[in-house]
Amino acid sequence: MSWKIAHNIADILRKGGDNQGIDRDDALALMQLDVHSPEVSALMHTADRLSREQFNGKGENHFHIGINVEACPFNCSFCSLTVKADIFKEKVEFRDDEILRWAGLAESGGADALNLMTTGTYSFERLLEVGELLKNAVSTPLVANTRDINHREGEKLLDAGFVGAYHALRLGEGRDTPFKRDKRIHTIEVLKDVGLLWMNCVEPVGPEHAPEEIVDLMLLAKMYGATYSGVMRRINFPGSPMEHLGMVSELELARMVAVSRLVMADVPKAHCTHEPNSLSLIAGANLLFPEVGSSPRDNQPDTGKSRGSGILDARRMHRETGWDPGFSSNCFAMKTNGKRMSTQHAV
Repeated sequence: MSWKIAHNIADILRKGGDNQGIDRDDALALMQLDVHSPEVSALMHTADRLSREQFNGKGENHFHIGINVEACPFNCSFCSLTVKADIFKEKVEFRDDEILRWAGLAESGGADALNLMTTGTYSFERLLEVGELLKNAVSTPLVANTRDINHREGEKLLDAGFVGAYHALRLGEGRDTPFKRDKRIHTIEVLKDVGLLWMNCVEPVGPEHAPEEIVDLMLLAKMYGATYSGVMRRINFPGSPMEHLGMVSELELARMVAVSRLVMADVPKAHCTHEPNSLSLIAGANLLFPEVGSSPRDNQPDTGKSRGSGILDARRMHRETGWDPGFSSNCFAMKTNGKRMSTQHAV
């Protein structure tokens, strides 16, 4: 690397480390660095320091509950829960008592949120019923992860007890999915309009995605003010139609997490990575997702019995990397619908 390029990278890291944010050209320069270079080590250190200062050393755990298993006809290429994947032959809807048990375990384990995921054709009214059920049973904030919605449906989510919603404009949207980019962005606008916190991740990243495509989604997360963003890599479940493309390594993922962190600057309340990995937790990420129930990355109905990480494993990973998972959430220590959304948990 020439002196001029190295000097430019140092300037980018200085700007990012001062919480000024970095622009598209800066992010692309960082994305193309050799992952084994001293510059990438410096990048990860800069992002890590920024997050520890901004998030006050808090490690977040948002507990994913996939509440149904069904062969979805939308056939997103990266998802195991599709007709095309031909893995799940029968519908499974986890019972209320099972969902309540999982939610109780999450709350007692110090989860900062419950992220309720459904497949694309799952009943929206049933999701609202589950929200009402959990609202009255646990104090952990509820986050929906469902299909595109309109304003009226967003208001119904609020009434049912949800304080936020996870929604992503995916890499390969319209190519690897049947959905239009404009429709996905419209849902983000709906969430903002009705007062739901918008949760996001740049996903699902694979080796086939160009740096420009990845960086543009990082910038979109900043532009729309995501409560959290970050990076998730694509996991190739057995028999995945994208298996031949391979997967990015955890080291490559950590580099992208760090770039995303500098892009986001002072916008987010947390920064995520998925699936849970220690390397990203020293590269700007502080938010992990323990998982039970259905998962688009698994070929088993309950990922908690398969590849999903548990809440105790996630907390242990935080402590091993110097994060404290035990005090109030940054994401929800704010006024939402007139209520103070704050969780207190012992370490």
